[in-house]
Amino acid sequence: MTALKNVPSEMDVDTFVDTFGGIYEHSPWVAERAWPKIKASDFDQAEALATLMATIVAEATDAEKLALIKAHPDLAGKAAVQGELTHSSTSEQESAGLNECTAEEFEQFQAYNHAYKSKFGFPFIKAVKNSNRHEILAGFEERLKNDPQTEFNAALQEIDKIAGFRLQEL
Repeated sequence: MTALKNVPSEMDVDTFVDTFGGIYEHSPWVAERAWPKIKASDFDQAEALATLMATIVAEATDAEKLALIKAHPDLAGKAAVQGELTHSSTSEQESAGLNECTAEEFEQFQAYNHAYKSKFGFPFIKAVKNSNRHEILAGFEERLKNDPQTEFNAALQEIDKIAGFRLQEL
Protein backbone atom coordinates (compact mmCIF):
# COMPACT_ATOMS: atom_id res chain seq x y z
CA MET A 1 0.00 0.00 0.00
CA THR A 2 1.18 3.49 -0.83
CA ALA A 3 0.69 6.06 1.92
CA LEU A 4 -0.45 9.42 0.61
CA LYS A 5 1.81 12.39 1.39
CA ASN A 6 -1.33 14.47 1.80
CA VAL A 7 -3.19 12.62 4.57
CA PRO A 8 -6.95 12.63 3.91
CA SER A 9 -8.02 11.71 7.45
CA GLU A 10 -6.25 14.82 8.78
CA MET A 11 -7.98 17.24 6.39
CA ASP A 12 -11.10 19.33 6.62
CA VAL A 13 -13.53 19.14 3.71
CA ASP A 14 -12.21 22.24 1.90
CA THR A 15 -8.60 21.06 2.07
CA PHE A 16 -9.60 17.58 0.96
CA VAL A 17 -11.54 18.86 -2.06
CA ASP A 18 -8.76 21.34 -2.92
CA THR A 19 -6.20 18.54 -2.76
CA PHE A 20 -8.15 15.72 -4.40
CA GLY A 21 -10.80 17.54 -6.44
CA GLY A 22 -8.70 17.33 -9.61
CA ILE A 23 -8.04 13.61 -9.44
CA TYR A 24 -11.05 13.15 -11.70
CA GLU A 25 -10.66 15.70 -14.50
CA HIS A 26 -12.72 18.84 -13.85
CA SER A 27 -15.02 16.79 -11.57
CA PRO A 28 -14.57 17.82 -7.92
CA TRP A 29 -17.93 16.20 -7.11
CA VAL A 30 -16.11 12.87 -6.79
CA ALA A 31 -13.92 14.22 -3.97
CA GLU A 32 -16.89 16.01 -2.42
CA ARG A 33 -18.81 12.72 -2.23
CA ALA A 34 -15.75 10.85 -0.93
CA TRP A 35 -15.17 13.28 1.92
CA PRO A 36 -17.80 11.94 4.37
CA LYS A 37 -16.30 8.45 4.04
CA ILE A 38 -12.62 9.27 4.57
CA LYS A 39 -12.69 10.16 8.24
CA ALA A 40 -10.96 6.88 9.05
CA SER A 41 -7.27 6.46 8.32
CA ASP A 42 -8.26 3.50 6.13
CA PHE A 43 -8.30 5.95 3.22
CA ASP A 44 -4.85 7.43 3.82
CA GLN A 45 -3.51 4.86 1.34
CA ALA A 46 -3.59 5.72 -2.36
CA GLU A 47 -5.11 2.38 -3.36
CA ALA A 48 -7.92 2.59 -0.81
CA LEU A 49 -8.81 6.15 -1.78
CA ALA A 50 -8.67 5.18 -5.48
CA THR A 51 -11.11 2.33 -4.81
CA LEU A 52 -13.45 4.60 -2.86
CA MET A 53 -13.43 7.26 -5.58
CA ALA A 54 -13.98 4.65 -8.31
CA THR A 55 -16.98 3.33 -6.34
CA ILE A 56 -18.41 6.84 -6.14
CA VAL A 57 -18.11 7.18 -9.92
CA ALA A 58 -19.67 3.73 -10.43
CA GLU A 59 -22.63 4.79 -8.27
CA ALA A 60 -23.11 8.10 -10.13
CA THR A 61 -25.91 8.63 -12.61
CA ASP A 62 -25.28 7.96 -16.29
CA ALA A 63 -25.54 11.71 -16.91
CA GLU A 64 -22.83 12.39 -14.31
CA LYS A 65 -20.63 9.68 -15.80
CA LEU A 66 -21.08 11.11 -19.29
CA ALA A 67 -20.20 14.60 -18.03
CA LEU A 68 -17.08 13.14 -16.40
CA ILE A 69 -16.04 11.48 -19.65
CA LYS A 70 -16.68 14.68 -21.61
CA ALA A 71 -14.55 16.66 -19.13
CA HIS A 72 -11.45 14.96 -20.55
CA PRO A 73 -9.44 16.51 -23.36
CA ASP A 74 -8.69 14.92 -26.70
CA LEU A 75 -5.32 13.21 -26.86
CA ALA A 76 -2.88 15.40 -28.82
CA GLY A 77 -5.83 17.70 -29.44
CA LYS A 78 -6.39 21.44 -29.74
CA ALA A 79 -6.29 22.02 -25.98
CA ALA A 80 -2.82 20.46 -25.84
CA VAL A 81 -1.58 22.57 -28.74
CA GLN A 82 -3.02 25.73 -27.18
CA GLY A 83 -1.62 24.95 -23.72
CA GLU A 84 -5.08 24.65 -22.16
CA LEU A 85 -4.71 21.25 -20.47
CA THR A 86 -4.61 20.79 -16.73
CA HIS A 87 -1.14 20.28 -15.29
CA SER A 88 -1.88 16.57 -14.80
CA SER A 89 -3.14 16.07 -18.37
CA THR A 90 -0.15 17.93 -19.80
CA SER A 91 2.27 15.77 -17.82
CA GLU A 92 0.46 12.55 -18.75
CA GLN A 93 0.34 13.36 -22.46
CA GLU A 94 3.98 14.43 -22.49
CA SER A 95 5.01 11.21 -20.71
CA ALA A 96 3.49 9.28 -23.63
CA GLY A 97 5.36 11.44 -26.15
CA LEU A 98 2.25 13.08 -27.54
CA ASN A 99 4.09 16.40 -27.63
CA GLU A 100 6.62 14.79 -30.00
CA CYS A 101 4.21 13.68 -32.73
CA THR A 102 5.31 13.98 -36.30
CA ALA A 103 3.02 16.01 -38.55
CA GLU A 104 1.57 12.74 -39.90
CA GLU A 105 0.96 11.34 -36.39
CA PHE A 106 -0.66 14.59 -35.30
CA GLU A 107 -2.97 14.44 -38.32
CA GLN A 108 -3.79 10.80 -37.46
CA PHE A 109 -4.66 11.79 -33.87
CA GLN A 110 -6.94 14.55 -35.18
CA ALA A 111 -8.67 12.15 -37.58
CA TYR A 112 -9.14 9.51 -34.87
CA ASN A 113 -10.35 12.08 -32.33
CA HIS A 114 -12.94 13.29 -34.84
CA ALA A 115 -14.05 9.79 -35.86
CA TYR A 116 -14.28 8.65 -32.25
CA LYS A 117 -16.30 11.66 -31.10
CA SER A 118 -18.57 11.37 -34.13
CA LYS A 119 -19.29 7.73 -33.35
CA PHE A 120 -19.54 7.85 -29.55
CA GLY A 121 -20.28 11.48 -28.64
CA PHE A 122 -17.38 11.80 -26.20
CA PRO A 123 -13.57 11.89 -26.37
CA PHE A 124 -11.36 8.82 -26.53
CA ILE A 125 -10.05 8.18 -23.02
CA LYS A 126 -6.90 6.23 -22.33
CA ALA A 127 -4.65 6.20 -19.29
CA VAL A 128 -1.53 7.05 -21.27
CA LYS A 129 1.01 6.66 -18.49
CA ASN A 130 3.50 3.93 -19.48
CA SER A 131 2.21 4.07 -23.08
CA ASN A 132 3.56 5.68 -26.21
CA ARG A 133 1.89 7.43 -29.11
CA HIS A 134 2.11 4.32 -31.33
CA GLU A 135 0.25 2.19 -28.75
CA ILE A 136 -2.33 4.94 -28.32
CA LEU A 137 -2.97 5.19 -32.06
CA ALA A 138 -3.37 1.41 -32.20
CA GLY A 139 -5.83 1.67 -29.29
CA PHE A 140 -7.91 4.14 -31.27
CA GLU A 141 -8.09 1.71 -34.19
CA GLU A 142 -9.20 -1.17 -31.97
CA ARG A 143 -11.70 0.73 -29.86
CA LEU A 144 -13.35 2.45 -32.81
CA LYS A 145 -14.73 -1.02 -33.63
CA ASN A 146 -16.66 -1.18 -30.34
CA ASP A 147 -20.31 -0.42 -29.68
CA PRO A 148 -21.27 2.70 -27.66
CA GLN A 149 -21.96 0.91 -24.35
CA THR A 150 -18.65 -0.95 -24.50
CA GLU A 151 -16.83 2.33 -25.09
CA PHE A 152 -18.75 4.14 -22.35
CA ASN A 153 -17.61 1.44 -19.92
CA ALA A 154 -14.07 1.42 -21.32
CA ALA A 155 -13.83 5.19 -20.89
CA LEU A 156 -14.87 4.93 -17.24
CA GLN A 157 -12.33 2.15 -16.61
CA GLU A 158 -9.58 4.26 -18.17
CA ILE A 159 -10.64 7.27 -16.10
CA ASP A 160 -10.35 5.19 -12.93
CA LYS A 161 -6.84 4.15 -14.03
CA ILE A 162 -5.91 7.79 -14.60
CA ALA A 163 -7.23 8.66 -11.13
CA GLY A 164 -5.19 5.84 -9.60
CA PHE A 165 -2.02 7.10 -11.28
CA ARG A 166 -2.73 10.66 -10.13
CA LEU A 167 -3.27 9.54 -6.53
CA GLN A 168 0.05 7.68 -6.59
CA GLU A 169 1.75 10.99 -7.43
CA LEU A 170 0.18 13.01 -4.59
